[in-house]
Amino acid sequence: MSTILYHNPQCSKSRATMGLLDEKGVETEVIEYLKTPPNADELRKILAMLGMEAHQLVRDGDAKKIGLDYKSMDEDVLIDEMVKNPILIQRPLVVSNGKAGLGRPPEDILKIL
Repeated sequence: MSTILYHNPQCSKSRATMGLLDEKGVETEVIEYLKTPPNADELRKILAMLGMEAHQLVRDGDAKKIGLDYKSMDEDVLIDEMVKNPILIQRPLVVSNGKAGLGRPPEDILKIL
């Protein structure tokens, strides 16, 4: 099964996670999610694998920057907003072996490999 890294090259945690995957010899498909965001169905699957609700995966500072009161939003509406504004999605996300992990810190992704 392939490993996917939803990556933002501007993010130090994302770069560190990519380096860790390289160091471990993990063949990885890198998706720059700001250019190619997951669609709503993909995001729902990732959230289910993480065991999270959408509001738990939102970057609070970026939500504030765009004036989004995400904590009171309906799950489906928030997911649509995250697809439209992928900067809202916490990073980096790694999907591997039917599991997902958030690389905060990067070493956390080792649990799913």
